[in-house]
Amino acid sequence: MKFAVIQFPGSNCDIDLYEALHTVCGADVEYVPSKESSLDGFDAVMLPGGFSYGDYLRAGAIARFTNIMPAIVKMANEGKPVFGTCNGFQILTEAGLLPGALKRNDSLKFICKTVELEVVNNDTIFTSEYQQGEKINLPIAHADGSFYADEATLKELEDNHQVVFRYSKENPNGSLHDIAGITNKRGNVLGMMPHPERAVEALLGNTDGLRLFKSILDHAEVKA
Repeated sequence: MKFAVIQFPGSNCDIDLYEALHTVCGADVEYVPSKESSLDGFDAVMLPGGFSYGDYLRAGAIARFTNIMPAIVKMANEGKPVFGTCNGFQILTEAGLLPGALKRNDSLKFICKTVELEVVNNDTIFTSEYQQGEKINLPIAHADGSFYADEATLKELEDNHQVVFRYSKENPNGSLHDIAGITNKRGNVLGMMPHPERAVEALLGNTDGLRLFKSILDHAEVKA
């Protein structure tokens, strides 16, 4: 399985994603600049956190129009795994690959801390290594992480089991329904505000994020 880690101007978590996949998981992974227009030969695509284009206009709003986005949409439509963390989540909503939007935290402040999450749905290609209802800890680092959607969209997300991660002990940013991560209806696109790639080694003090990447790799093995 070959992964593409997209590099947007302003990305600052692309190396974290690369090392989590390559060094820790031993996966085949390459950086792909957002100016490229093809993802031929790749089996999955990762959109990193950071501040693409300085978050001008709106977080992820400019990145949504980069050359690489049509190829990412194509992969999503083909059912291949597409993952976005933090700014990557924001880009996926801006591109219409995930419903809803990420707005400014209720505190109006940048938040950087470790939070507790509940695994709401472990029946996805991203969460099969977790237990249903399991509590895990992952770091967050964002100013625009409050998930918002209208009532009809929220009901659809809940009814279709598209809510994958939910904030548990506290809601750090005001996300509706305590939502921390969601998938599309098909289940092959996941966006989440917490950073699993920053919690993959004991040296870092936490390995709760490692199983997300192992789940994707397990899915590839089963499919093969």
